[in-house]
Amino acid sequence: MNIDEIKPSRRAILGVFAGLCTVAAAPVYARAPGLMRKAGKTRSISMYSQRTGESIKTIYHVDGKYIPEAMSEISYFMRDWRQNEVRAYDPNNIDNLAATLALMETSEPYLMISGYRTPRTNRMLRGAASNSYHMRAMAADIRLKSRDVRTIQRAALRCNGGGVGYYRRSNFVHIDCGPVRTWNG
Repeated sequence: MNIDEIKPSRRAILGVFAGLCTVAAAPVYARAPGLMRKAGKTRSISMYSQRTGESIKTIYHVDGKYIPEAMSEISYFMRDWRQNEVRAYDPNNIDNLAATLALMETSEPYLMISGYRTPRTNRMLRGAASNSYHMRAMAADIRLKSRDVRTIQRAALRCNGGGVGYYRRSNFVHIDCGPVRTWNG
């Protein structure tokens, strides 16, 4: 399925309309500090996985609230596909990803390389940290076709929303919502 053919769920759309009806009373996210200002008032995310062939394009946050159905869809998409195990994915990292994309002024979907990992999968991967935020459903390894990984890394660092790892040889950026830190892999 083409990413452009994927539409937000009906509940997500209803959430948008409900949010628009109360927008006058909503906080102005453009004045909010840091990461939330970058993520926007209505937040969406678009990703695809070559490993599973799946894509997701959804509005996940409207009017100051995360949309539970959209967050469930994201958690499923970010699952450990090797073990077929789902864990509730941390919305703060989805905000990190959305804000990073916004800073690069692109709506291109991320290629999601790795999201949640079970401890078993994490042990299988050479070089994976034994205390990886992937095992807490708080990290993603991503890339974009239209941007080099250094550009993605710089945008993620500007968000100041957690850890950012730069993996030039493997051609991906690690973004997590743990403590703010950076490294090269």
